[in-house]
Amino acid sequence: MSSSEQHEEPSPDRLPFESVFSNVLAGWAFDRGATEGACGPADAGAVRLIWLRNIGRDGVIAAPDPEVDEWRCDAPERFHLRAGDILLSSVISGRPKAALVQEVDLPAVAVRSLFVLRPTQPLSMEHVRLILAFLRSDTVGALAAGSFGQQHLRLSQLKALELPNEDQALSAALADLAAAGQRLGEMAAEASTLAESVFDRSGSPEEARRLIIDAGQITRLRSTAAAQLDDPDFIVRTRYPYPIALRWRNVEAQRSADGQDDAQAKEYAAVLKAAETLLGYSALLTTALAHEAGITCKAIRAFKGKIATTGLGGGPGFGDWQRILQQISAAEGMSDLPPEHPLHELAVLLGDDEAEVACQSLGTKRNSKAHGREDLPAVSASKLQEAHDGLRFLLDRARFLADLQLLDVTNVVWDRHDQSDTITFRRLMGDHPVVPTETLRHTGSNRIAPILYLADRDHGLHPLSPFLTCEKCEQCATLSLFHADKEQGVLLQTSLDHGHYYPYRADERALRAVGLQ
Repeated sequence: MSSSEQHEEPSPDRLPFESVFSNVLAGWAFDRGATEGACGPADAGAVRLIWLRNIGRDGVIAAPDPEVDEWRCDAPERFHLRAGDILLSSVISGRPKAALVQEVDLPAVAVRSLFVLRPTQPLSMEHVRLILAFLRSDTVGALAAGSFGQQHLRLSQLKALELPNEDQALSAALADLAAAGQRLGEMAAEASTLAESVFDRSGSPEEARRLIIDAGQITRLRSTAAAQLDDPDFIVRTRYPYPIALRWRNVEAQRSADGQDDAQAKEYAAVLKAAETLLGYSALLTTALAHEAGITCKAIRAFKGKIATTGLGGGPGFGDWQRILQQISAAEGMSDLPPEHPLHELAVLLGDDEAEVACQSLGTKRNSKAHGREDLPAVSASKLQEAHDGLRFLLDRARFLADLQLLDVTNVVWDRHDQSDTITFRRLMGDHPVVPTETLRHTGSNRIAPILYLADRDHGLHPLSPFLTCEKCEQCATLSLFHADKEQGVLLQTSLDHGHYYPYRADERALRAVGLQ
Protein backbone atom coordinates (compact mmCIF):
# COMPACT_ATOMS: atom_id res chain seq x y z
CA MET A 1 0.00 0.00 0.00
CA SER A 2 1.41 3.39 -0.97
CA SER A 3 1.89 6.13 1.60
CA SER A 4 -0.88 8.13 -0.06
CA GLU A 5 -3.29 5.25 0.52
CA GLN A 6 -2.41 4.83 4.18
CA HIS A 7 -4.68 6.40 6.75
CA GLU A 8 -3.77 7.29 10.30
CA GLU A 9 -5.65 5.40 12.94
CA PRO A 10 -8.00 7.71 14.85
CA SER A 11 -6.69 8.70 18.25
CA PRO A 12 -8.68 7.08 21.09
CA ASP A 13 -8.91 10.43 22.86
CA ARG A 14 -10.30 12.24 19.79
CA LEU A 15 -13.63 12.03 17.95
CA PRO A 16 -14.60 13.29 14.47
CA PHE A 17 -16.70 16.42 14.78
CA GLU A 18 -19.62 15.01 12.81
CA SER A 19 -19.80 11.91 15.04
CA VAL A 20 -20.63 14.19 17.98
CA PHE A 21 -22.77 16.87 16.34
CA SER A 22 -25.39 15.82 13.80
CA ASN A 23 -26.26 19.33 12.73
CA VAL A 24 -24.58 22.73 12.77
CA LEU A 25 -26.60 25.85 12.05
CA ALA A 26 -25.53 29.41 11.51
CA GLY A 27 -27.45 31.86 13.67
CA TRP A 28 -30.69 33.36 12.43
CA ALA A 29 -29.93 36.28 10.09
CA PHE A 30 -33.20 38.17 10.46
CA ASP A 31 -33.91 41.66 9.18
CA ARG A 32 -33.29 43.98 12.12
CA GLY A 33 -35.09 46.80 10.33
CA ALA A 34 -38.38 44.89 10.17
CA THR A 35 -40.65 45.80 13.04
CA GLU A 36 -43.15 43.10 12.18
CA GLY A 37 -42.44 40.08 14.34
CA ALA A 38 -40.97 42.06 17.25
CA CYS A 39 -42.82 41.36 20.49
CA GLY A 40 -42.58 41.30 24.26
CA PRO A 41 -41.44 38.38 26.44
CA ALA A 42 -45.02 37.68 27.58
CA ASP A 43 -46.51 37.52 24.06
CA ALA A 44 -47.64 34.19 22.59
CA GLY A 45 -44.85 32.50 20.61
CA ALA A 46 -42.18 34.92 21.86
CA VAL A 47 -38.59 33.69 21.78
CA ARG A 48 -35.59 35.54 23.12
CA LEU A 49 -32.77 36.52 20.76
CA ILE A 50 -29.36 35.43 22.03
CA TRP A 51 -26.44 37.43 20.67
CA LEU A 52 -22.71 36.92 21.12
CA ARG A 53 -22.75 39.64 23.79
CA ASN A 54 -25.14 37.51 25.90
CA ILE A 55 -22.48 34.82 26.36
CA GLY A 56 -19.83 35.38 29.03
CA ARG A 57 -16.22 34.26 28.84
CA ASP A 58 -17.12 31.75 31.54
CA GLY A 59 -19.64 30.08 29.22
CA VAL A 60 -22.71 31.37 31.05
CA ILE A 61 -25.65 32.67 29.03
CA ALA A 62 -26.82 35.88 30.68
CA ALA A 63 -30.25 35.86 32.29
CA PRO A 64 -33.00 37.64 30.28
CA ASP A 65 -33.16 41.40 30.75
CA PRO A 66 -36.50 42.90 29.56
CA GLU A 67 -34.90 46.34 29.25
CA VAL A 68 -32.07 45.23 26.96
CA ASP A 69 -32.97 41.95 25.26
CA GLU A 70 -35.17 41.47 22.20
CA TRP A 71 -37.98 38.98 21.60
CA ARG A 72 -39.48 37.88 18.29
CA CYS A 73 -42.61 35.95 17.39
CA ASP A 74 -41.57 35.16 13.80
CA ALA A 75 -38.45 33.03 14.33
CA PRO A 76 -38.63 29.89 12.13
CA GLU A 77 -39.00 26.67 14.10
CA ARG A 78 -35.74 25.25 12.75
CA PHE A 79 -33.81 28.01 14.55
CA HIS A 80 -35.40 27.36 17.96
CA LEU A 81 -32.77 26.23 20.45
CA ARG A 82 -33.01 23.03 22.44
CA ALA A 83 -31.55 22.14 25.82
CA GLY A 84 -28.21 20.47 25.15
CA ASP A 85 -27.31 22.61 22.13
CA ILE A 86 -23.91 24.28 22.24
CA LEU A 87 -23.45 27.85 21.05
CA LEU A 88 -20.10 28.87 19.55
CA SER A 89 -19.02 32.31 18.38
CA SER A 90 -18.40 32.51 14.63
CA VAL A 91 -16.94 36.01 15.00
CA ILE A 92 -13.86 35.79 17.19
CA SER A 93 -11.90 38.42 19.07
CA GLY A 94 -9.35 36.72 21.29
CA ARG A 95 -10.53 33.30 22.43
CA PRO A 96 -13.82 31.92 21.09
CA LYS A 97 -16.91 31.94 23.29
CA ALA A 98 -18.91 28.76 23.83
CA ALA A 99 -21.89 27.93 26.06
CA LEU A 100 -24.30 25.11 26.80
CA VAL A 101 -28.00 25.85 26.28
CA GLN A 102 -30.11 24.77 29.26
CA GLU A 103 -33.85 24.64 29.89
CA VAL A 104 -33.71 27.90 31.84
CA ASP A 105 -32.45 29.69 28.68
CA LEU A 106 -35.48 28.68 26.57
CA PRO A 107 -37.38 29.62 24.48
CA ALA A 108 -34.66 31.30 22.46
CA VAL A 109 -32.88 31.49 19.11
CA ALA A 110 -29.24 32.29 18.42
CA VAL A 111 -28.60 35.05 15.90
CA ARG A 112 -25.94 36.01 13.37
CA SER A 113 -22.47 35.68 14.93
CA LEU A 114 -23.18 32.32 16.62
CA PHE A 115 -23.09 28.72 15.46
CA VAL A 116 -25.57 26.24 16.95
CA LEU A 117 -24.04 22.78 17.47
CA ARG A 118 -26.69 20.10 17.95
CA PRO A 119 -25.47 16.78 19.44
CA THR A 120 -26.16 13.51 17.66
CA GLN A 121 -27.21 12.08 21.02
CA PRO A 122 -27.36 13.53 24.55
CA LEU A 123 -23.89 14.22 25.94
CA SER A 124 -22.88 13.68 29.54
CA MET A 125 -22.03 16.81 31.50
CA GLU A 126 -18.47 15.52 31.84
CA HIS A 127 -18.13 15.28 28.05
CA VAL A 128 -19.81 18.67 27.52
CA ARG A 129 -17.31 20.24 29.90
CA LEU A 130 -14.37 18.97 27.84
CA ILE A 131 -15.93 19.99 24.53
CA LEU A 132 -16.65 23.51 25.80
CA ALA A 133 -13.07 23.88 27.06
CA PHE A 134 -11.77 22.76 23.66
CA LEU A 135 -14.07 25.08 21.69
CA ARG A 136 -12.86 28.03 23.78
CA SER A 137 -9.21 27.17 23.19
CA ASP A 138 -6.60 28.89 21.02
CA THR A 139 -6.63 25.78 18.82
CA VAL A 140 -10.09 26.74 17.59
CA GLY A 141 -9.45 30.48 17.73
CA ALA A 142 -6.40 30.12 15.46
CA LEU A 143 -8.64 28.83 12.64
CA ALA A 144 -10.45 32.17 12.30
CA ALA A 145 -9.37 34.47 9.49
CA GLY A 146 -9.96 38.13 8.69
CA SER A 147 -8.98 41.55 9.95
CA PHE A 148 -8.10 42.05 13.61
CA GLY A 149 -11.22 42.17 15.79
CA GLN A 150 -13.42 40.79 13.02
CA GLN A 151 -12.05 37.33 12.44
CA HIS A 152 -14.53 34.73 11.24
CA LEU A 153 -14.64 30.97 11.72
CA ARG A 154 -15.95 29.06 8.71
CA LEU A 155 -18.36 26.16 8.98
CA SER A 156 -16.10 23.91 6.90
CA GLN A 157 -13.21 24.51 9.31
CA LEU A 158 -15.41 23.69 12.25
CA LYS A 159 -16.59 20.39 10.79
CA ALA A 160 -12.99 19.34 10.07
CA LEU A 161 -12.07 19.48 13.77
CA GLU A 162 -11.54 16.48 16.01
CA LEU A 163 -13.17 16.84 19.44
CA PRO A 164 -11.93 15.45 22.76
CA ASN A 165 -13.35 12.09 23.77
CA GLU A 166 -14.78 11.55 27.24
CA ASP A 167 -12.17 11.68 30.01
CA GLN A 168 -13.66 11.60 33.50
CA ALA A 169 -10.43 12.53 35.29
CA LEU A 170 -9.82 15.63 33.14
CA SER A 171 -13.48 16.60 33.34
CA ALA A 172 -13.46 16.28 37.14
CA ALA A 173 -10.37 18.50 37.32
CA LEU A 174 -12.09 21.14 35.17
CA ALA A 175 -15.23 20.91 37.33
CA ASP A 176 -13.18 21.46 40.50
CA LEU A 177 -11.48 24.47 38.93
CA ALA A 178 -14.81 25.91 37.78
CA ALA A 179 -16.32 25.42 41.25
CA ALA A 180 -13.35 27.19 42.84
CA GLY A 181 -13.70 30.07 40.39
CA GLN A 182 -17.41 30.32 41.12
CA ARG A 183 -16.80 30.49 44.88
CA LEU A 184 -14.23 33.24 44.40
CA GLY A 185 -16.64 35.11 42.13
CA GLU A 186 -19.40 34.89 44.71
CA MET A 187 -17.06 36.28 47.36
CA ALA A 188 -16.09 39.18 45.10
CA ALA A 189 -19.75 39.91 44.34
CA GLU A 190 -20.54 39.87 48.07
CA ALA A 191 -17.79 42.43 48.75
CA SER A 192 -19.04 44.66 45.92
CA THR A 193 -22.63 44.49 47.16
CA LEU A 194 -21.51 45.39 50.67
CA ALA A 195 -19.51 48.38 49.42
CA GLU A 196 -22.44 49.64 47.33
CA SER A 197 -24.79 49.49 50.32
CA VAL A 198 -22.58 51.59 52.57
CA PHE A 199 -25.20 54.33 53.03
CA ASP A 200 -28.34 52.20 52.65
CA ARG A 201 -28.72 51.72 56.40
CA SER A 202 -26.86 54.75 57.70
CA GLY A 203 -26.67 58.45 57.06
CA SER A 204 -23.35 59.29 58.77
CA PRO A 205 -19.80 58.25 57.80
CA GLU A 206 -19.16 57.07 61.40
CA GLU A 207 -22.14 54.72 61.40
CA ALA A 208 -21.33 53.53 57.88
CA ARG A 209 -17.75 52.71 58.92
CA ARG A 210 -18.96 50.67 61.90
CA LEU A 211 -21.41 48.72 59.74
CA ILE A 212 -18.81 48.04 57.05
CA ILE A 213 -16.29 46.80 59.64
CA ASP A 214 -18.85 44.48 61.25
CA ALA A 215 -20.49 43.19 58.09
CA GLY A 216 -17.24 42.92 56.13
CA GLN A 217 -15.24 40.97 58.68
CA ILE A 218 -15.73 37.56 57.02
CA THR A 219 -14.95 39.03 53.60
CA ARG A 220 -11.67 40.49 54.92
CA LEU A 221 -10.73 37.22 56.61
CA ARG A 222 -11.39 35.34 53.37
CA SER A 223 -9.16 37.77 51.49
CA THR A 224 -6.37 37.40 54.04
CA ALA A 225 -6.58 33.60 53.91
CA ALA A 226 -6.57 33.61 50.11
CA ALA A 227 -3.55 35.92 50.00
CA GLN A 228 -1.60 33.54 52.26
CA LEU A 229 -1.99 30.81 49.62
CA ASP A 230 0.26 32.88 47.35
CA ASP A 231 3.03 32.21 49.87
CA PRO A 232 4.75 28.86 49.08
CA ASP A 233 5.93 28.50 52.69
CA PHE A 234 2.37 28.81 53.97
CA ILE A 235 1.17 26.15 51.51
CA VAL A 236 3.82 23.66 52.64
CA ARG A 237 3.20 24.36 56.33
CA THR A 238 -0.60 24.06 56.15
CA ARG A 239 -1.46 21.86 53.13
CA TYR A 240 1.31 19.27 52.78
CA PRO A 241 1.23 15.88 54.56
CA TYR A 242 2.09 16.11 58.24
CA PRO A 243 5.68 14.74 58.23
CA ILE A 244 6.76 17.10 55.44
CA ALA A 245 4.87 20.09 56.84
CA LEU A 246 6.40 19.57 60.30
CA ARG A 247 9.93 19.29 58.94
CA TRP A 248 9.39 22.50 56.96
CA ARG A 249 8.11 24.29 60.06
CA ASN A 250 11.36 23.28 61.78
CA VAL A 251 13.32 24.83 58.91
CA GLU A 252 11.39 28.08 59.29
CA ALA A 253 11.87 28.04 63.07
CA GLN A 254 15.63 27.62 62.70
CA ARG A 255 15.79 30.40 60.13
CA SER A 256 13.97 32.77 62.50
CA ALA A 257 16.59 31.97 65.17
CA ASP A 258 19.24 33.89 63.21
CA GLY A 259 21.81 35.41 65.57
CA GLN A 260 21.80 32.55 68.08
CA ASP A 261 24.82 30.30 68.49
CA ASP A 262 25.15 27.76 65.66
CA ALA A 263 21.89 29.02 64.11
CA GLN A 264 23.20 28.55 60.57
CA ALA A 265 24.36 25.00 61.27
CA LYS A 266 21.06 24.09 62.89
CA GLU A 267 19.10 25.44 59.95
CA TYR A 268 21.36 23.49 57.56
CA ALA A 269 20.67 20.28 59.50
CA ALA A 270 16.91 21.01 59.47
CA VAL A 271 16.95 21.53 55.69
CA LEU A 272 18.69 18.19 55.10
CA LYS A 273 16.27 16.36 57.41
CA ALA A 274 13.32 17.95 55.60
CA ALA A 275 14.72 16.84 52.24
CA GLU A 276 15.16 13.26 53.44
CA THR A 277 11.63 13.21 54.89
CA LEU A 278 10.19 14.51 51.61
CA LEU A 279 11.91 11.79 49.62
CA GLY A 280 11.23 9.10 52.24
CA TYR A 281 7.52 9.88 52.43
CA SER A 282 7.22 10.03 48.63
CA ALA A 283 9.13 6.77 48.18
CA LEU A 284 7.06 4.95 50.82
CA LEU A 285 3.86 6.17 49.16
CA THR A 286 5.24 4.91 45.88
CA THR A 287 6.06 1.51 47.36
CA ALA A 288 2.63 1.12 48.99
CA LEU A 289 0.76 2.18 45.84
CA ALA A 290 2.95 -0.02 43.65
CA HIS A 291 2.30 -3.01 45.93
CA GLU A 292 -1.45 -2.39 45.73
CA ALA A 293 -1.23 -2.24 41.91
CA GLY A 294 1.01 -5.32 41.61
CA ILE A 295 3.96 -3.27 40.31
CA THR A 296 7.59 -3.46 41.37
CA CYS A 297 11.07 -2.36 40.33
CA LYS A 298 14.65 -3.13 41.27
CA ALA A 299 14.86 -0.32 43.85
CA ILE A 300 11.66 -1.44 45.62
CA ARG A 301 12.95 -5.02 45.78
CA ALA A 302 16.26 -3.74 47.19
CA PHE A 303 14.43 -1.72 49.86
CA LYS A 304 12.37 -4.75 50.88
CA GLY A 305 15.52 -6.85 50.96
CA LYS A 306 17.20 -4.49 53.42
CA ILE A 307 14.34 -4.99 55.86
CA ALA A 308 13.73 -8.70 55.23
CA THR A 309 17.23 -10.16 55.13
CA THR A 310 19.06 -11.39 58.21
CA GLY A 311 22.49 -10.09 59.11
CA LEU A 312 23.96 -6.93 60.52
CA GLY A 313 22.94 -4.60 57.71
CA GLY A 314 21.15 -1.30 58.11
CA GLY A 315 17.87 0.05 56.80
CA PRO A 316 16.96 2.32 53.90
CA GLY A 317 18.35 5.81 53.49
CA PHE A 318 18.38 8.83 51.21
CA GLY A 319 19.81 6.92 48.25
CA ASP A 320 17.20 4.14 48.53
CA TRP A 321 14.34 6.66 48.49
CA GLN A 322 15.90 8.45 45.53
CA ARG A 323 16.29 5.25 43.48
CA ILE A 324 12.68 4.18 44.09
CA LEU A 325 11.42 7.51 42.78
CA GLN A 326 13.80 7.38 39.82
CA GLN A 327 12.90 3.84 38.72
CA ILE A 328 9.15 3.61 39.24
CA SER A 329 8.24 5.42 35.98
CA ALA A 330 9.80 2.62 33.92
CA ALA A 331 8.33 -0.23 35.98
CA GLU A 332 6.30 -2.81 34.10
CA GLY A 333 2.58 -2.20 34.52
CA MET A 334 2.74 1.58 35.00
CA SER A 335 1.28 2.20 31.54
CA ASP A 336 -1.75 0.07 32.46
CA LEU A 337 -2.74 2.30 35.37
CA PRO A 338 -5.52 4.89 34.86
CA PRO A 339 -4.08 8.31 33.97
CA GLU A 340 -5.41 9.79 37.22
CA HIS A 341 -3.61 7.22 39.43
CA PRO A 342 -1.35 9.02 41.95
CA LEU A 343 1.63 6.82 41.03
CA HIS A 344 1.99 8.78 37.79
CA GLU A 345 2.62 12.03 39.68
CA LEU A 346 5.08 10.39 42.04
CA ALA A 347 6.88 8.92 39.02
CA VAL A 348 7.72 12.38 37.65
CA LEU A 349 8.86 13.95 40.93
CA LEU A 350 12.49 13.30 39.95
CA GLY A 351 11.67 13.04 36.27
CA ASP A 352 14.14 15.52 34.74
CA ASP A 353 17.77 16.56 34.97
CA GLU A 354 17.09 19.63 37.14
CA ALA A 355 15.31 17.52 39.76
CA GLU A 356 18.06 14.90 39.63
CA VAL A 357 20.74 17.54 40.20
CA ALA A 358 18.88 19.08 43.16
CA CYS A 359 18.27 15.66 44.70
CA GLN A 360 21.89 14.53 44.17
CA SER A 361 23.25 17.73 45.70
CA LEU A 362 21.08 17.35 48.79
CA GLY A 363 21.99 13.65 49.06
CA THR A 364 25.70 14.42 48.97
CA LYS A 365 25.32 17.07 51.67
CA ARG A 366 23.23 14.74 53.79
CA ASN A 367 25.77 11.90 53.54
CA SER A 368 28.68 14.22 54.33
CA LYS A 369 26.91 15.43 57.44
CA ALA A 370 25.87 11.91 58.51
CA HIS A 371 29.41 10.57 58.17
CA GLY A 372 31.10 13.43 59.97
CA ARG A 373 32.75 14.94 56.91
CA GLU A 374 31.47 18.44 57.68
CA ASP A 375 32.26 20.77 60.54
CA LEU A 376 28.70 22.04 61.02
CA PRO A 377 29.59 25.25 62.88
CA ALA A 378 31.55 26.25 59.78
CA VAL A 379 28.69 25.75 57.30
CA SER A 380 28.92 28.64 54.87
CA ALA A 381 26.00 30.88 53.99
CA SER A 382 26.34 29.87 50.32
CA LYS A 383 26.16 26.15 51.15
CA LEU A 384 23.10 26.74 53.35
CA GLN A 385 21.43 28.74 50.59
CA GLU A 386 22.24 26.05 48.03
CA ALA A 387 20.66 23.37 50.24
CA HIS A 388 17.64 25.57 50.94
CA ASP A 389 17.13 26.27 47.21
CA GLY A 390 17.33 22.56 46.39
CA LEU A 391 14.75 21.71 49.04
CA ARG A 392 12.44 24.51 47.90
CA PHE A 393 12.70 23.29 44.30
CA LEU A 394 11.74 19.72 45.25
CA LEU A 395 8.91 20.92 47.49
CA ASP A 396 7.47 22.93 44.61
CA ARG A 397 7.62 19.87 42.34
CA ALA A 398 5.86 17.83 45.04
CA ARG A 399 2.90 20.24 45.32
CA PHE A 400 0.60 17.44 44.11
CA LEU A 401 1.05 15.89 47.57
CA ALA A 402 -1.22 18.63 48.94
CA ASP A 403 -4.08 17.05 46.96
CA LEU A 404 -3.34 13.49 48.13
CA GLN A 405 -4.85 13.45 51.58
CA LEU A 406 -3.26 11.39 54.36
CA LEU A 407 -6.04 9.80 56.43
CA ASP A 408 -5.54 7.95 59.71
CA VAL A 409 -8.65 5.77 60.01
CA THR A 410 -9.39 5.18 63.70
CA ASN A 411 -12.77 3.41 63.56
CA VAL A 412 -14.98 1.65 61.01
CA VAL A 413 -18.66 0.73 61.42
CA TRP A 414 -20.24 -1.54 58.79
CA ASP A 415 -23.88 -0.94 57.87
CA ARG A 416 -25.18 -4.20 56.38
CA HIS A 417 -28.39 -2.54 55.18
CA ASP A 418 -26.64 0.19 53.15
CA GLN A 419 -23.65 -2.06 52.42
CA SER A 420 -21.32 0.76 53.41
CA ASP A 421 -18.69 1.68 55.99
CA THR A 422 -18.92 4.75 58.22
CA ILE A 423 -15.31 5.76 58.72
CA THR A 424 -13.91 7.87 61.54
CA PHE A 425 -10.56 9.38 60.65
CA ARG A 426 -7.99 12.13 61.23
CA ARG A 427 -6.75 14.14 58.25
CA LEU A 428 -2.98 14.39 58.81
CA MET A 429 -2.30 17.41 56.63
CA GLY A 430 -0.41 20.45 57.90
CA ASP A 431 2.24 20.81 60.58
CA HIS A 432 0.29 19.65 63.65
CA PRO A 433 -0.78 16.09 64.56
CA VAL A 434 -3.69 17.18 66.77
CA VAL A 435 -6.54 17.59 64.30
CA PRO A 436 -10.35 17.26 64.46
CA THR A 437 -11.94 13.86 63.97
CA GLU A 438 -14.06 13.55 60.82
CA THR A 439 -16.42 10.95 59.39
CA LEU A 440 -17.32 9.82 55.89
CA ARG A 441 -19.35 7.04 54.29
CA HIS A 442 -17.51 4.59 52.03
CA THR A 443 -19.36 2.35 49.59
CA GLY A 444 -16.46 0.88 47.62
CA SER A 445 -16.03 -2.81 46.95
CA ASN A 446 -13.12 -3.13 49.40
CA ARG A 447 -13.71 -3.13 53.14
CA ILE A 448 -11.85 -0.46 55.12
CA ALA A 449 -9.61 -1.23 58.11
CA PRO A 450 -8.42 1.10 60.92
CA ILE A 451 -5.05 1.85 59.30
CA LEU A 452 -3.41 4.68 57.36
CA TYR A 453 -4.79 5.49 53.90
CA LEU A 454 -4.03 7.83 51.03
CA ALA A 455 -7.12 9.50 49.57
CA ASP A 456 -6.66 10.44 45.89
CA ARG A 457 -8.40 13.27 44.03
CA ASP A 458 -11.35 11.02 43.17
CA HIS A 459 -11.75 10.06 46.85
CA GLY A 460 -10.39 6.56 46.29
CA LEU A 461 -8.69 5.11 49.37
CA HIS A 462 -5.30 3.38 49.04
CA PRO A 463 -3.92 1.42 52.05
CA LEU A 464 -0.43 2.47 53.17
CA SER A 465 0.08 -0.03 55.99
CA PRO A 466 2.47 -1.64 56.78
CA PHE A 467 4.79 0.53 54.65
CA LEU A 468 3.60 3.54 56.65
CA THR A 469 1.84 3.34 60.00
CA CYS A 470 0.45 5.95 62.38
CA GLU A 471 0.77 5.58 66.13
CA LYS A 472 1.77 7.41 69.30
CA CYS A 473 5.55 7.52 69.70
CA GLU A 474 6.86 5.66 72.76
CA GLN A 475 9.55 8.27 73.34
CA CYS A 476 7.69 11.58 72.99
CA ALA A 477 4.00 10.47 73.06
CA THR A 478 3.34 12.41 69.83
CA LEU A 479 1.18 10.96 67.07
CA SER A 480 3.74 10.07 64.42
CA LEU A 481 4.25 8.27 61.11
CA PHE A 482 6.57 5.26 61.20
CA HIS A 483 8.20 2.98 58.66
CA ALA A 484 10.03 -0.33 59.09
CA ASP A 485 13.80 0.13 59.51
CA LYS A 486 16.88 -1.81 60.57
CA GLU A 487 20.07 -1.15 62.49
CA GLN A 488 22.74 -3.78 63.06
CA GLY A 489 20.25 -6.43 62.01
CA VAL A 490 17.60 -5.36 64.55
CA LEU A 491 14.12 -4.65 63.14
CA LEU A 492 13.05 -1.13 64.12
CA GLN A 493 10.31 1.36 63.47
CA THR A 494 11.52 4.88 62.71
CA SER A 495 9.48 8.07 62.73
CA LEU A 496 9.49 10.15 59.55
CA ASP A 497 8.50 13.35 61.33
CA HIS A 498 10.96 13.52 64.24
CA GLY A 499 13.37 10.60 63.81
CA HIS A 500 12.68 8.66 67.03
CA TYR A 501 13.08 4.90 66.68
CA TYR A 502 12.76 1.74 68.77
CA PRO A 503 12.24 -2.02 68.24
CA TYR A 504 9.34 -2.91 65.95
CA ARG A 505 6.19 -3.41 68.04
CA ALA A 506 3.50 -4.25 65.47
CA ASP A 507 2.56 -7.67 64.11
CA GLU A 508 5.40 -8.79 61.87
CA ARG A 509 3.00 -10.96 59.86
CA ALA A 510 1.87 -7.78 58.10
CA LEU A 511 5.47 -7.15 57.03
CA ARG A 512 5.82 -10.71 55.73
CA ALA A 513 2.62 -10.32 53.70
CA VAL A 514 4.19 -7.51 51.66
CA GLY A 515 7.73 -8.90 51.46
CA LEU A 516 9.31 -6.85 54.26
CA GLN A 517 10.09 -9.91 56.40
